[in-house]
Amino acid sequence: MTRKIYGYARVSTKQQDLSRQLDLLETYRCEKIYTEKISGVRASRPELNKLKKRVNSGDQIVIESFSRFGRSTKDLINLVYFFEKKGVKIISIKENFDTQTPQGKLMITVFQAFSQFERDIIVERTLEGLNSARARGKVGGRPKVDQDVLQESLSLHLTKGLSVSEVCKKTGIKQSTFYRYLKLERNLSELS
Repeated sequence: MTRKIYGYARVSTKQQDLSRQLDLLETYRCEKIYTEKISGVRASRPELNKLKKRVNSGDQIVIESFSRFGRSTKDLINLVYFFEKKGVKIISIKENFDTQTPQGKLMITVFQAFSQFERDIIVERTLEGLNSARARGKVGGRPKVDQDVLQESLSLHLTKGLSVSEVCKKTGIKQSTFYRYLKLERNLSELS
């Protein structure tokens, strides 16, 4: 099986030009270069998805730089890890980075460690915030609706025929809350 070299180039807007990236990638004799004019923030990048499906173990992907490949450090790490598991080598020209060299493998390990560290810090801060709020007597979740007000709102709608918006104006209940309780009331009626 012959190993193939693919390129990937991306710019963020339709007005930007891919020429500089394409010139660099062509020096690597890529069999096909996947190009996109799409913001890196977008989760779905159709050409990148095609590339992910096309490559096989032993193939190479050449990129101009990591900033053109991943949306964020986490996304970049996930992409590198995805291709690493498939046995695909990634070469970044600007960073002089090759995932198959010992230095590249070390950097992947470091990237993964920082990504895990970042996730752990976020979880820790979230738990600290929740504990701090609880210590001050604050409870998370949806605020409870007074049952008398809820019964009144259901009665206004079901027996007196007021519209949902009229009921919500009169009782102060949000429409989403009203609809949730109305659905629950109807489900209970069907069971009995």
